[in-house]
Amino acid sequence: MSRFHCFLLASLGAVAGLSTTPTQAQDNLLRELETTTDSTRRAAPDLVQATFKGTHIINAQSVETPGEGTLLFLIQHRFGTLNSGAYNFFGLDQAVLRLSFEYGLTDRLTAGLGRSSQDKTFDGFLKYKALRQSTGAHAMPVSVTLLTSAALTALRFREPERTPRTRLAYTYQALIARKFSPALSVQLMPTLIHRNFVDTRRDQNDVYAMGAAFRQKLTKRLAFTADYFYLLPGATADDMRNALGLGVDIETGGHIFQLHFTNAQGMMEKLFVTQTTGNFFDGDIYFGFNVSRAFTVKSR
Repeated sequence: MSRFHCFLLASLGAVAGLSTTPTQAQDNLLRELETTTDSTRRAAPDLVQATFKGTHIINAQSVETPGEGTLLFLIQHRFGTLNSGAYNFFGLDQAVLRLSFEYGLTDRLTAGLGRSSQDKTFDGFLKYKALRQSTGAHAMPVSVTLLTSAALTALRFREPERTPRTRLAYTYQALIARKFSPALSVQLMPTLIHRNFVDTRRDQNDVYAMGAAFRQKLTKRLAFTADYFYLLPGATADDMRNALGLGVDIETGGHIFQLHFTNAQGMMEKLFVTQTTGNFFDGDIYFGFNVSRAFTVKSR
């Protein structure tokens, strides 16, 4: 065989080797990417769902938010106190009502508007789910939802100093919850209420409280709930009572019925944290309920 033929054969072998090397490298790279993707998928944390069944527990709001594009219509109702006597039909002749809408801007961010008949109060709020409890790799032990709201009373006042600004009160809360098991969920709620106007110099513009709540599932559709707000020492704690609520959640398809007994007549933070006067153990108990209905406004 001539030198030319030997050179030609060697050149063809080199070209063939170069043409197969990228293909093999590409196959190896694809296998590595698939392996990495599978590992990442296996390592992705699993989010804990339904820590609470509603966006409200009894008086308190929960860490839950409506899904993106979901509109929640909420009816909250309180009758009069049970110890008001037979003349008032044990409170059923009296009532306080709050209506509100909550809309999921995203799965984490919610905006809400409401109106309560107590003190003719309008309120608006934002909720943001900053952390979500999860299991698996990089597990998160708790869910944390941040809440801020503003409440405006529309009562008619004779005092000239009652400008629109003095009618406002603000709430700042961190809702910290953990679902310990499919049956038990617990939530803590450090709370600050700021009131632009108070009646006397002794009263506090800033009121601090620590809230706690839990949900214990009893059956597939029935759960026992409770929430409590402890007022930190100060003039408000001396003059007012800590808000306590006991209730049950009943799931019926698209509705969540929440029946409860509480010493707080107000149904927003500014009212039940700073203005609760009833003594639960003396019979100053309001029977009430929350009913919610969800509507899909924007399909995903």
